[in-house]
Amino acid sequence: MEPIAVNPKAGKLKVAPEWADVCFTCGTCAGGCPVTGVDRMDPRKAIRMAALGLDQDLIDSRFPWICTMCGRCEYACPQGVEILKVMRRARGLRDRDKVPGPIHKGVVMCLEKGNNLGIPKDDFLFLLADLAREMDEEEGFPGFYVPVDKKGANLFVTINSKEPFGEPDDMKFWWKIFYAARESWTVASENWEGVNWGLFSGDDEAMKTIVGRIVDHMERLECSTLLLPE
Repeated sequence: MEPIAVNPKAGKLKVAPEWADVCFTCGTCAGGCPVTGVDRMDPRKAIRMAALGLDQDLIDSRFPWICTMCGRCEYACPQGVEILKVMRRARGLRDRDKVPGPIHKGVVMCLEKGNNLGIPKDDFLFLLADLAREMDEEEGFPGFYVPVDKKGANLFVTINSKEPFGEPDDMKFWWKIFYAARESWTVASENWEGVNWGLFSGDDEAMKTIVGRIVDHMERLECSTLLLPE
């Protein structure tokens, strides 16, 4: 006869309770974490909360969002505790309307408009043409243009939407390198966003959709190399 579990508790974070024993609480993770101490953030606390069944407390806390997801804690841990995986899963389990800041709004905007800031296609293409004209008029870049949806280019280049929105000249740094190297490159006219906020927010389905768009571009345009300047 199989033993019957009394009041079984399924942990949302899928953390093995043995981690409470595996973790030395040595502080190596906290020592490597760039945000240790911010709002009492400590990777050791997060792992203890998850391992002891305080899943919802961790999900509702600011810890997963203070975390930069840099992975230094997990890299430094002598016991191999998967701290980063716990933090990201905690983000994913937060109700979407309670995700802090503009992150979830940016995800929704990207899914609907093709970029995190909702820049219209016509405005984007007009900006690229205008910047290309400026480059063409600069000394050393005669005949420069931005190749949009160019089939067979070597590089497919994504763009961080903050650049066309507020820092458009930053894109020129890459373009000047491409021009000098005589590189074959292109950008997409739609769904060109290079920052996947679905990844950051723990929204796996949105992350897959946004990644899928880039893969579709690569295949459609027959590009061989992906460049994510972000």
